[in-house]
Amino acid sequence: MAELKEISPDAPAAAKLMNWVDNRFPASKLYKEHMSEYYAPKNFNFWYVFGSLALLVLVIQIVTGIFLTMHYKPDAALAFGSVEYIMRDVPWGWLVRYMHSTGASAFFVVVYLHMFRGLIYGSYRKPRELIWIFGCAIFLCLMAEAFMGYLLPWGQMSYWGAQVIVNLFAAIPFIGPDLALLIRGDYVVGDATLNRFFAFHVIAVPLVLLGLVVAHLIALHEVGSNNPDGVEIKAHKDANGKPLDGIPFHPYYTVHDIFGVSVFLMVFSAIIFFAPEAGGYFLEYNNFIPADSLKTPAHIAPVWYFTPYYSMLRATTDDLINVISVILGLAVVFAFIKGKFNIGLKVAMAVAVVVAILLLKSLDAKFWGVVVMGGAVVILFFLPWLDHSEAKSLRYRPDWHKYVYAVFIFLFLILGYLGIQPPGVWGSFSLGHFLTLDIAQTISQIGTLFYFGFFLLMPWWSRQGTFKPVPDRVTFAAH
Repeated sequence: MAELKEISPDAPAAAKLMNWVDNRFPASKLYKEHMSEYYAPKNFNFWYVFGSLALLVLVIQIVTGIFLTMHYKPDAALAFGSVEYIMRDVPWGWLVRYMHSTGASAFFVVVYLHMFRGLIYGSYRKPRELIWIFGCAIFLCLMAEAFMGYLLPWGQMSYWGAQVIVNLFAAIPFIGPDLALLIRGDYVVGDATLNRFFAFHVIAVPLVLLGLVVAHLIALHEVGSNNPDGVEIKAHKDANGKPLDGIPFHPYYTVHDIFGVSVFLMVFSAIIFFAPEAGGYFLEYNNFIPADSLKTPAHIAPVWYFTPYYSMLRATTDDLINVISVILGLAVVFAFIKGKFNIGLKVAMAVAVVVAILLLKSLDAKFWGVVVMGGAVVILFFLPWLDHSEAKSLRYRPDWHKYVYAVFIFLFLILGYLGIQPPGVWGSFSLGHFLTLDIAQTISQIGTLFYFGFFLLMPWWSRQGTFKPVPDRVTFAAH
């Protein structure tokens, strides 16, 4: 048992209360370790505000979600009506509902920007691999949480979107139909599906999400924050063991984050009060129509934050499978001619490629679409071991690396746009009399190949070029 700390009888009442708490719970110790004596690099910039914004939106979603569950009915016959009741009859119910729906999109906006910052500054590199893995797990949980919550309003797009996504699991060989049945809880999306999605959305996934957020923060504060230079500030300390290039998180970065939060809340409030549907991107107009299993909407698409991956799913056709097979064949030929491997390894690679091509051709393209969509998220977990560049930060990498990242982001945004649009949105073009290509689908296929090429070829291209010298200390200009 730890020895109790004594305090002067003449101390103020607040100090006595704090001493009483500290003897029973390490409140002051936690505050010092994670706030006032947690030293963060002094060269943080605009990109370092999105982590705290993600935490803010998580709180908004939990609080508004609690109020929504007070009036929501997870019943196929009552769900849509209960949402309308919240919007029309519950005092300030419309505001709570719009905060929750806008918060879902805001969550993905800040998380995508947070991940982008990690990507350009190498925040996934040693010793922060576990921080990145926890972050990717949070992203995966967010996707599950958003998908399950999307069904709950029981509108047309909720119903048919869930129908399409759940049916994708049926494409998995052997276990697919049983897996889809398990997810739905019935042979069609219905009351059983709504109940289990409600349970997962309200209880199961949020508990996992909160645990991962705590783990993410603990791992971050254990190894320390990265910075735009990718320099470890713990390498240079003063006589007291404090980093020379670090400043206490509180008050410096709490003020920094409060400013970011203020700007975010102004934008967030403007959307809620003036454009909560965001032109149909945040709340689709079809979702204001009750779910009807006998009437399919003209065009079914997921919410905007899923559309890049949905584009990859739609892009995975027999033609793309043929292109991938040709690429694999050319790769093994190149390895035989130019590769510096022994003959045994070359033969093993050739056999593996032949088996891969046979698998690609023998299984349905719909199944490979599901694999591509899932693989696009799973591959992010392996990023710390794919990047072999000499410098962590993009600042000190060859200039052409910036263009590679720019093309990657541009194509990802294009994939997101195309995922919302109906097939054939940009028409088609013909190559002779025998081949006609859908322009949008072809661009989606190029974007999909570049997305995976960006990561799978990273061990090679990330080492190429002339790197700039990385400074020993962080570069910082007072402002």
